[in-house]
Amino acid sequence: MKTQGKINLPRRYQRLLEIARHLASTLDLDVLLERIVHAAAELSGAQESSILLYDDIKKELHFEVATNMNQPLMRGIIVPVDSSLAGWIVINRKPVIIADTSQDERHFGRITQLTQIKTSSLVGVPLITKNKVIGVLEAINKRSGEFTTEDLGLLEAFAAQAAVAIENARLFQQSDLISELVHELRTPMASLSTAAHLLLRPDLPDEQRSRIVEIIHDETFRISDLASSFLDLARLESGRAQFRFELFDVRRLLEDCDGVMRSRAVEKGLNLILQLPPDLGHLKGDRDKLKQVVLNLLSNAIKYNSPNGTITLSAQRVAGELEISVTDTGPGISEAEQAHLFEKFYRTPGSEKVASGTGLGLSICKRIVEAHRGRITVQSKLGVGTTFTVSLPLDPLL
Repeated sequence: MKTQGKINLPRRYQRLLEIARHLASTLDLDVLLERIVHAAAELSGAQESSILLYDDIKKELHFEVATNMNQPLMRGIIVPVDSSLAGWIVINRKPVIIADTSQDERHFGRITQLTQIKTSSLVGVPLITKNKVIGVLEAINKRSGEFTTEDLGLLEAFAAQAAVAIENARLFQQSDLISELVHELRTPMASLSTAAHLLLRPDLPDEQRSRIVEIIHDETFRISDLASSFLDLARLESGRAQFRFELFDVRRLLEDCDGVMRSRAVEKGLNLILQLPPDLGHLKGDRDKLKQVVLNLLSNAIKYNSPNGTITLSAQRVAGELEISVTDTGPGISEAEQAHLFEKFYRTPGSEKVASGTGLGLSICKRIVEAHRGRITVQSKLGVGTTFTVSLPLDPLL
């Protein structure tokens, strides 16, 4: 019989086995991380739990998920490795139990200001797999009494299973992405191979030779763009993309986007309209990543619009949300195709004849918007045009 905040020892280990089996049932990293922190809080009798992932290249720790806060904000907080308990755990590869964090100089005190959550007691263990530290699992504020060595041992056993599950999920996502990337690379590589073969022919007319050089240039750019987009998506899907949340002026962001894309629209004979009310105010989010989303939507609207068409970038505050819309007067997208637009590497049939692309842009946009607890939707009518709308919460906790 389980009572709130306490599980007797045999039952706790029985529960550990049940949870470990449950972890192995998913390869979705976001779902997995949520399961881990909630299980860690349950097993240790803690009020809350969190996971910090370690970037070995940048030598940085950043919050990835927690039971007590929304995921986007946690991902925006970077914790110094050299002056934090989590950093100490990573460097020393050892667990800690802290009865009173205010008395421990290793505690990163600024985290309380950033999260508005007071940490009184803490137990933390390293996430280690294949002799590599990939992060830290923390349980915060014991519900009853103090954290014990039994809590620590249970959390260590659980962390060993969790680390393997996290790494497996990352590898699965990477292998899935890599296989798709290799498939997508075959077409430009085949074009480059054929072009190189033709250039070796001494009887090739100069006009055709110039055209082949243009093809090589275009395909090389396409491969570079594909690789860059692939890395962006891989970081987002693996949880390694870091979000830096700050309060920014929405109107200024959208005016910047308009300024970047206006000359490109003019070059294609398109009319770009900016429709912004005066009271857009501020939003807390990752400005650079949201700018990437808007620029991608504008770029698509320019690429796939009809001759002499119009693009409208607009925004409004509606029912606690900020809505940003990009509307074009292009050929439109069928309902059947709309269902696949946000899938990786998907391109609407015939679009490759109009403009080059990777088929990853909208997948990346969707990931970024969802990391802000928002959503991205599409409305389109054949022969009329298409509108993409990004809806972001104006929640002050974000």
